[in-house]
Amino acid sequence: MKNAAALPEQPAGVDGRTRDRVARLLLAHGSATAAELGAELGLGSAAIRKHLDAMLADGVVVSRERPVRGHRGRGRPARVFVLTDAGKQDCGTHFYDGMATAALRWISRNAGAAAVEEFAAEQVSGLEARCQAALEGAGDDPLARAEALASALTAEGYAANASTIASGGQLCQHHCPVAHVAAEFPQLCEAETAVISRLIGSHVQRLATIAHGDGVCTTHIPAQQTTTVRTG
Repeated sequence: MKNAAALPEQPAGVDGRTRDRVARLLLAHGSATAAELGAELGLGSAAIRKHLDAMLADGVVVSRERPVRGHRGRGRPARVFVLTDAGKQDCGTHFYDGMATAALRWISRNAGAAAVEEFAAEQVSGLEARCQAALEGAGDDPLARAEALASALTAEGYAANASTIASGGQLCQHHCPVAHVAAEFPQLCEAETAVISRLIGSHVQRLATIAHGDGVCTTHIPAQQTTTVRTG
């Protein structure tokens, strides 16, 4: 029987190392077009299509239309490639999901929802301590702290980045190690959001989560209100 954790066999002529690089780029960015992947890897359209076609055939990626914000112009919408759950597992994600979910079900059944919340808070306490150390010297500005936090979370395997937007800033995590478990137990997401808020030093709001089927976990950081003092 084939080992479920093994990488799919590579078709003849497909460079496994390049395929791994494609998978890791998709893990980091959430989704990308063939042209975007080819440009980042220095590959022509025919070469990148060869890898993507093989990954589609193996069920490692799926292709879908890129969502369009606002008015859609003429022409066919761009198609992006996204890692499937199997593709993410090949990148080292979702280990022991079944056992973790069963354990949390047992805790919930025998000790109640409050115990699940306590467990979730304890699980992220170590992450908070490590990120807190990484944020030393980041200053007090929430957006600067978000950028430092993104780097710390990336080192932890979350593939995170921070950016400034009109309403403040946002922290995006392109990978969630516990997405399948958090889909049933949102207390894990809530505990993580509380950690982000404490580390940034500002109220934050989760807009999307991988656990709920979104491509990226997105946390909004509201712009800081400034008070103008009038004199005279």
